[in-house]
Amino acid sequence: MGILSRMIPTEDASARKREIEEKLKQEQETLSFIRENLEKSDQLTKGMVSILSSFESRLMQLENSIIPVHKQTENLQRLQENVDKTLSCMDHVISYYHVAKDTDRIIREGPTGRLDEYLACIAKIQKAVEYFQDNNPDSPELNTVKARFEKGKELLEAEFRNLLTRYSKPVPPILILDAISVDEELEVQEEVVLEHLPEAVLQDIICIAGWLVEYGRNQDFMNVYFQIRSNQLDRSIKGLKEHFRKNSASSGVPYSPAVQTKRKDTPTKKVPKRPGKDDVLDIEIDSYIHCISAFVKLAQSEYALLLEIIPEHHQKKTFDSLIQEALDNLMLEGDNIVSAARRAIMRHDYSAVLTIFPILRHLKMNKSEFDSTLQGTAASTKNKLPTLITSMETIGAKALEEFADSIKNDPDKEYNMPKDGTVHELTSNAILFLQQLLDFQETAGAMLASQESSSSASSYTSEFNKRLLSTYICKVLGNLQLNLLSKSKVYEDAALRAIFLHNNYNYILKSLEKSELIQLVTVTQKRAESLYRELIEQQIISYKSSWFKVTEHLSEKNMPVFQPGTKLKDKERQIIKDKFKGFNDGLEELCKTQKGWAIPDKEQRDFIRRSQKTVVSEAYRAFLQRCANISFTKNPEKYHKYHPEHVEQMIEKLFDTSA
Repeated sequence: MGILSRMIPTEDASARKREIEEKLKQEQETLSFIRENLEKSDQLTKGMVSILSSFESRLMQLENSIIPVHKQTENLQRLQENVDKTLSCMDHVISYYHVAKDTDRIIREGPTGRLDEYLACIAKIQKAVEYFQDNNPDSPELNTVKARFEKGKELLEAEFRNLLTRYSKPVPPILILDAISVDEELEVQEEVVLEHLPEAVLQDIICIAGWLVEYGRNQDFMNVYFQIRSNQLDRSIKGLKEHFRKNSASSGVPYSPAVQTKRKDTPTKKVPKRPGKDDVLDIEIDSYIHCISAFVKLAQSEYALLLEIIPEHHQKKTFDSLIQEALDNLMLEGDNIVSAARRAIMRHDYSAVLTIFPILRHLKMNKSEFDSTLQGTAASTKNKLPTLITSMETIGAKALEEFADSIKNDPDKEYNMPKDGTVHELTSNAILFLQQLLDFQETAGAMLASQESSSSASSYTSEFNKRLLSTYICKVLGNLQLNLLSKSKVYEDAALRAIFLHNNYNYILKSLEKSELIQLVTVTQKRAESLYRELIEQQIISYKSSWFKVTEHLSEKNMPVFQPGTKLKDKERQIIKDKFKGFNDGLEELCKTQKGWAIPDKEQRDFIRRSQKTVVSEAYRAFLQRCANISFTKNPEKYHKYHPEHVEQMIEKLFDTSA
């Protein structure tokens, strides 16, 4: 300490002491301040606790007062709601008693023009019926609303009928023709839509049908539907037939002007008219073919419409009923065509059966689409077309066979033979008949195949049918050849007989070649063409032999042997005179006779004339040369009547009835 005291000056110690005392004083003041604040805080806390305690006490008092009031209010609200519900139920129940009165005017006036409002009105009636049935089934009000409901349903049914009747119209023929037309120049065909009912009307009909099914418990409307639509379908097809009749009578063009029609059944090659062909019948055939196509198209359209209106499980049956009248009429018309063909066969008018071919071909070409359209209908409905096809095939095959027999058995009537030896009517008719089969090769072949007794007839191929038809044509031609040979015997003159056979054989060959029948014939008879050429050549040779009686007088037979300048004996002179006279008389007789004969084929006519001129002229010139220096008469011009050139001119006029 002594040392410290000695080290720190006295003044510094005093200053330090004062500083410490000052800080101590400040700390004491701060402590006093804190204590005061703590006391104030304690006082405030006590005050707050007192206030909160008081507030809690008051809240408890308030709660004890409010809760009973709240419960009373809830009860009052519940009571109010029950009263409201009761009043609402009362109003609802009371409303059922007023439904009949409230809906009377709308029901009486009907649904026309306000279907939605009408259906809403019926819905009210229906609910009233349900209410009374459940709650008061003995009340008179139930009978009232039931009667009103039935009346409403009755008027809906009437509206369904009226809408269908008023707006269902036959499809115009032009539109049908456009719908069934095929334009081969268009890669994609533009489908013609057939609209049977206006869209708004259709929607109303669909709506009514739906209501009748769901609420009306009524299927009568389906009968109404098929009867009305069936009538329109039938009228549409009859309208198309009438269109054909009128337009064909006036212009001969019954087709739609809107679309160029190129039908599958239209031959690509012009077919000659058959004997006695009736243009009216042709129109009927064409009309029937179009009506078959129209039926398929219209039936498909009707089915599409029916799907929107008729319930699913009734659609097939309704469609079956809907198409019956039109289908039956078409099948009846087809049966009439078959009957007409049968009567024609009985009259031996086999050309009439050709009406069957285009129809049958069209039926078979469209059978798959026909079957598809009738899918789901009754078996009796689906079998109608196959039955008609079978009938047509049977009568067609019968006609073909009887025609072949008729060619074979046609009687040799002298008065029916061409006096000029030209082509016989039997030949031209037979060839014409066969030519017209060209456009129906598949159809005719199938006809013949349908009559085969083999169980595999149904599986015959197109190639097999073609061979059958070729065999048939060869049979007809063979029968024709035999008959012509028989007929030729009617001619007493062998030369005319040869000309007759030549003309007929030549006509057959040229006709086969021109009409392409030859390709069909050669399927089974490879040498047909050469065989006919041989027959023709044989008849030319036979004809030329008729000139032997003329040219035999020009031969050296019996000619006297003499030396130049030697005088002939009377007998020798007479021989030469007889030869001249025999040649002159024979030439004149043949030329006079044969000038009236005919060889229609110019090429053949010129060939025969030319070859005959050569033979006769050469023989005559040689004869004249041998007699040139012989004095056998004082009047040589009496015997040497014709110069070789004159003889050639006479032969050149053979077979020329106009000369």
